[in-house]
Amino acid sequence: MTSRGDAVPLAWRLGVLVVACAGGLLRARMPPLALMIGVLALAVDIYLGLSVPIVIVLADLIFAATLYGSRLLSRIQIAIAVVIPLVTIVVTLAGTGDWRLALLFAWQVAAVPVIPVWWAMNVRNHRELAAAERHRSEQLATINELDRRGAIAAERARMARDLHDVIASHLSAIAIQSEALLSMADGDPDTVRTVVRSVRENSIQSLSEMRAMIGMLRADGGEDADPATAPARLRDLERLLESARAGGLRVELRSNLQQIEGEALDGVGETLPAAVDLAAYRIVQEALTNAVKHGAGASVAVSLDHAAGQLVIEVTNERPDRVPAGQGDQGGTGLVSMRERAETVGGTLLAGPHAGTWRVRAVLPTKGLPTGG
Repeated sequence: MTSRGDAVPLAWRLGVLVVACAGGLLRARMPPLALMIGVLALAVDIYLGLSVPIVIVLADLIFAATLYGSRLLSRIQIAIAVVIPLVTIVVTLAGTGDWRLALLFAWQVAAVPVIPVWWAMNVRNHRELAAAERHRSEQLATINELDRRGAIAAERARMARDLHDVIASHLSAIAIQSEALLSMADGDPDTVRTVVRSVRENSIQSLSEMRAMIGMLRADGGEDADPATAPARLRDLERLLESARAGGLRVELRSNLQQIEGEALDGVGETLPAAVDLAAYRIVQEALTNAVKHGAGASVAVSLDHAAGQLVIEVTNERPDRVPAGQGDQGGTGLVSMRERAETVGGTLLAGPHAGTWRVRAVLPTKGLPTGG
């Protein structure tokens, strides 16, 4: 303290200190007002004779104003912290002409604003970085949630498509076979029994497939689905061919997939990726359904050729007099469904007239996909 400060009553000193500390109560809620109170208290204290407690309180208020204040206030604080040492040097040099004394005095004066401002800016930058990272994490969590919901929606749409294809195929076969049965007023009992048996099997299969799909939809993806209700694969192709034959088609099968003529395709699922296996079955199923709809009594040739890392499927039937609504190059739900299934596993599908017949040809890659039974 100065000699003038020695003559100042202690109560005055305490009063100025109390005012400065009262400003400290507003340091976080109203930083500009708290700093103004601290500066006024400093001005009074300088008049009375500068004291250390007021300098400490003012340093804390400068720190709080830089940390909690607006960005504009922080920038003003930085500018003041830079200007004060420069002004101190200029004034000291003008008064004494001693540059050593000017530097020493500037160092002492600069410590009060520079250190709190520097410290507060570091803390503020770390807080802003933490807030930015937190905001980024929240955005990533939101994006992940949207991706998860999108994946669930896509999976549900795929299951709905499977359900549509399966039920439509079986019901179409049932309708055609029932119509054929009704036309057999005095038909052969064995033929009638075969058609009725096929109608029953198609009905049971439709219910089973529908129950399995609904169960998988309820299980959000079907990971816990009962293996006994798993989607049909090429090993079940013989049952599909028998249904087509019961619908009036003459079906011939050519295959090199461990197939024994007249028996089920055992072991097929062990040599083909699961996705390709299912896609191939559905493509053959849809092609036979279209053939039953538009060419009852016609001959159909089904060919499955697995070689050179790809499965080639060809379903060729006698071409009807007119192009069916579901078998055009551009239209038809059946063709769109078959093409989507082929493209899903990275394959291609062509459908159209070929050498006086109607041919559906799909090429499905079998390498680079997980295998399954």
